Amino acid sequence: MATTTVHLLRHGEVHNPDGILYGRIAGYRLSELGQRMARRVADHLSEGDRDVVAVVASPLQRAQETAAPVATAFGLELATDDRLIEAGNSFEGTSIGKHPGQLAHPRYWTRLWNPLRPSWGESYADQVVRMRAAVDDARRAHLGHEVVLVSHQLPVWATRRSFEGRTLAHDPRRRECALASLTSLTFDDDRFVSLHYTEPAGALLAGADPVPGA
Repeated sequence: MATTTVHLLRHGEVHNPDGILYGRIAGYRLSELGQRMARRVADHLSEGDRDVVAVVASPLQRAQETAAPVATAFGLELATDDRLIEAGNSFEGTSIGKHPGQLAHPRYWTRLWNPLRPSWGESYADQVVRMRAAVDDARRAHLGHEVVLVSHQLPVWATRRSFEGRTLAHDPRRRECALASLTSLTFDDDRFVSLHYTEPAGALLAGADPVPGA
């Protein structure tokens, strides 16, 4: 029996002084604190007898920059998988993340009719389909080893809930997926057997931007 671990790593803090909901918008880089978070995760994974043989990231800059120190720590070439990208969101480019009271304006109401889907962006179910396909491909390609997939909060959280057998609809305030956190999925051959959540950069989170990122 081969035991394989796929680590879902959320990117570190983003430089976002204007509090924009950046979503899939290009050009949002890590802040200095985010870069420290990325290095902290790389140090964490380098400790002990880790067997990381591949590092794959979302195409967005913040994910690529978070993945780079991990790939360097293990002497690996960083790969990209579009399936790990942030969730589509019709509010991207706005400041609603920083000023949620704007949602009370009638011009937004047509987007908010179904929070269980959600109606303002890519459905939770669609995110899970693409994320689990990326997880399965990574697991099969690197059977018996460890792989790091760098993605974003909502896709990681929805994927976690799917593996735990929970409904995908949820309260965003209750997501256990902090900046630079690891959601580690362990498989025996093709069978999912356990999930472990850690925050290697937890000591740095107190200084992080409280504006919801992605």
